[in-house]
Amino acid sequence: MKSIIKILLTAVAVVVLSKLLPGVVVSGFVTAIIVAIILALLKFIVRPVLVILTLPVTILTFGLFLFIINAFIILIADYFISGFSVSGIWIALLFSILLSIFQSILFSLIKDDSKS
Repeated sequence: MKSIIKILLTAVAVVVLSKLLPGVVVSGFVTAIIVAIILALLKFIVRPVLVILTLPVTILTFGLFLFIINAFIILIADYFISGFSVSGIWIALLFSILLSIFQSILFSLIKDDSKS
């Protein structure tokens, strides 16, 4: 249940960011839900492989290269989803940073039942 709520909150964040950023286009809320699901899958499957492959660069840049990896994952999602479009790497980088911030804020609103 908590995963579904996180997917829906991420979809809301994607829609809000598509309204704020000029280079991001989402055709509707259903597309935003698909984007949230695909991003979650890509972050689960592709991101660890990319982190391991780029470990020397990540260490050299003190972890800042992870932002580029996140932007690359968003561009991969753009390639697979027809109703979702990101105009370039810099917009994808800004989108990934803002999406992470929005997710942190929105996910902090979810009550954690295991703490009680």
